[in-house]
Amino acid sequence: MRSLAIPRLPGEAAHVMELLICVVNREERLEEILSGFLELGITGATVVRSEGMGRLVTHGVPVVAGLQQLLHRSRPHNTTIFSVIDTPEKLQAAIDMLQGLLGDLDGPGTGIVFTVPVSRVIGLAPELRGDTE
Repeated sequence: MRSLAIPRLPGEAAHVMELLICVVNREERLEEILSGFLELGITGATVVRSEGMGRLVTHGVPVVAGLQQLLHRSRPHNTTIFSVIDTPEKLQAAIDMLQGLLGDLDGPGTGIVFTVPVSRVIGLAPELRGDTE
């Protein structure tokens, strides 16, 4: 099993890739998002259908008025996109593109975007990690 180790010079901070996670409430935008990733040079992503906690928790449970109102604004299913991104520039461009397509992510029912540092990747396709072995 081969692990992608990112080479660095002594004293240099490790280059850490980022895992971009985007929960999209507007499924009709999925094709545009994936096309946008390709235009930015992001050639790999995993797309998963997902469901928010509010829908799951309230199934068969009495709901307080405030939560019920929130649920009426939410969508029954979401799409979650995972992508390992190798440069800060691509990451920022991806976030900017997502905000352009999805609108104000601080608004209700639009989605959420966050990143997690990735220090090691095993199984990433060679073309996605910059070598061709």
